[in-house]
Amino acid sequence: MIQRIQNSRNALGFMFMLPAALLLLVFLTYPLGLGTWLGFTDTKVGRAGEWIGLENYEFLWGDAVTRLALFNTLFYTAVASVFKFLLGLWLALLLNKNIRFKTFFRAVILLPYIVPTALSAIAFWWIYDSQFSIISWALVKMGLIDTYIDFLGSPWNARIAVIIANVWRGVPFVAITLLAGLQTISPSYYEASAIDGATPWQQFRHVTMPLLTPIIAVVMTFSVLFTFTDFQLIYVITRGGPLNATHLMATLSFQRAISGGALGEGAAIAIAMVPFLLACVMFSFFGLQRRAWQQGGSDK
Repeated sequence: MIQRIQNSRNALGFMFMLPAALLLLVFLTYPLGLGTWLGFTDTKVGRAGEWIGLENYEFLWGDAVTRLALFNTLFYTAVASVFKFLLGLWLALLLNKNIRFKTFFRAVILLPYIVPTALSAIAFWWIYDSQFSIISWALVKMGLIDTYIDFLGSPWNARIAVIIANVWRGVPFVAITLLAGLQTISPSYYEASAIDGATPWQQFRHVTMPLLTPIIAVVMTFSVLFTFTDFQLIYVITRGGPLNATHLMATLSFQRAISGGALGEGAAIAIAMVPFLLACVMFSFFGLQRRAWQQGGSDK
């Protein structure tokens, strides 16, 4: 029996995948299934719930705070992802050049991503503090402003503040991944295009971007997923305030389920995030299936 399994590629592959499949089943499938079930019940902390169908979702559809959290999540994800991509691509292109201390800069750029999220959030909380903000202090000393900026007391100031914190933390992941992709591009492509008279911009547009597109699709999919489900930065810096202006779906779900005790309602908010996440994953998945991306040619 063991020998037959060893001689069968399919059976051997299944055996190797079985431990990972069991871990996913225990730590992913079960919580997802339980959360889905709770979303259709009126379960409270300390009290078993009853099946109520779509009542939680009907309530959330008409709930102004939930709609605001959805807007915040989409705005937060879109703006942060765009800036992480642009800054990450710029850093990747810069670090891919032959500059002095290149190895040192590559190591330094990873620091924001290596530092625990909670510590990063606490640091930004102090940076944005209404009384001790180093940013406000520096601007006052330079004579650019007269009073300290209330970064976390104004809704739009708070939104921009947490987006900056997320971008700072997420840029290293994008930059290092795109840098790895850039290093897989053969220099012969650039040499051939230079011989044909291509400018640096034309090389970037017609050589770098097409060959880097599959890597961009993968890294931005993960970036969007991480940003959409962000919890720690928001919870530590603002806890969803002021006036729910920075509540994301993840933080609102936690507040309703754990702090508020409405497990069914909180689970419904969490499950409502799934369609958006699936849409992002499927967009990337089907895009990566295009032979034009994978092979650099046209579909046939």
